[in-house]
Amino acid sequence: MRVAADATTGTTAAAGRRRALCVVLLLLAVQLVWLARPAYACGCGAMVHGPNTTIGVHHETSVVRWDGATEQISMSLSVYGTAPDAAWIMPVPHRATVRLGDPELADELSRITEPVTEYRHYFWPRAGDWPFKSDFGGAGDAAAPPADSSVGVVGRERLGPFDVARLTATDPDALRGWLAANGFKLPPALATALRPYVDRHWEYVAVRLAPADHGTRLTGTLDPLLLSFASDHPVYPMRLSRLATTPQELSLYLLAPHRMAPRSAIGGAPPHVSYAGRIQPQDAVRDFAGPAPAFLTAFDQSFPRPQRIDDDHEFRRTAADTPYHRVRYAYSLLQVGGIPLWIPTMGGGTLLLLMVAAALTAGRRRPTATPAPPPAPPV
Repeated sequence: MRVAADATTGTTAAAGRRRALCVVLLLLAVQLVWLARPAYACGCGAMVHGPNTTIGVHHETSVVRWDGATEQISMSLSVYGTAPDAAWIMPVPHRATVRLGDPELADELSRITEPVTEYRHYFWPRAGDWPFKSDFGGAGDAAAPPADSSVGVVGRERLGPFDVARLTATDPDALRGWLAANGFKLPPALATALRPYVDRHWEYVAVRLAPADHGTRLTGTLDPLLLSFASDHPVYPMRLSRLATTPQELSLYLLAPHRMAPRSAIGGAPPHVSYAGRIQPQDAVRDFAGPAPAFLTAFDQSFPRPQRIDDDHEFRRTAADTPYHRVRYAYSLLQVGGIPLWIPTMGGGTLLLLMVAAALTAGRRRPTATPAPPPAPPV
């Protein structure tokens, strides 16, 4: 009986070890598939890359300038991944010219649109002020194409680390073939997503991103690219971003004759206006937009579920050029001569109360005069 029980126990233990081994192997397989999965995340277009590599976009900052007939877009992407090179595809409504942008442009606009600080004072001490800390407190807490006639190469140039091809295509599958022939594989889903642009006869800017050092992974903030094309209204291509597998964040600066607003949220969270106002361009902004005054509108928008993106951003003029500037409040304890005002105020008030109390007490202790007796009546 004991031998039979031991055999049964051994068989059960062996089966358990086999199941555990299968689970471990399954988890490893899932992990390997996850590491090799493609990621086509880009707020302005689509990233394509070689097999068995990943690339994604942390954040996208773009500057759009529209003068009523011509549009310029300067884009800067913060990317991550394992790909040593990649290609970026962006549809444009008309033929585009492409050149390197100025990396100072977005930084300068960020400085213009940062919140203004207003200082406010409070009377009673708070956490961090004396006597809640050892010294007197002050300020409070104060970002080689194939020969396919359905794909045309308008031009191709080398711009720093970028190999830029300007393309036309009447067939999204042919465009995918062109990219594949040049070393990149376009996912079938992206070819389907390109169909609306093909139907509207848009063109495409394909950019090969390759670090200067061979074998270096594409990571960090890439140099900005500047695209220019004709447009009778400001537009920012976003439809291809629905293929992204992770939430997307977009920061957009729009320079135009008047204040502008997106026509819709296009499937993302409502766009948040962080700045609106007329500016006099200086330095990098002047080089980008020209010397004439322009109205700057800054937007931030998140796309928690990119698959819901259903259109491109189109902008319209608002009813009024109402300015808006964020305000950051800095609070500090009210002081006089470096001394919190509540201390002498409380001291003076206490002294006054003591003086009043002393006067009242002295009044109560003062002896009362005894009235003189009435005169005796005459006899």
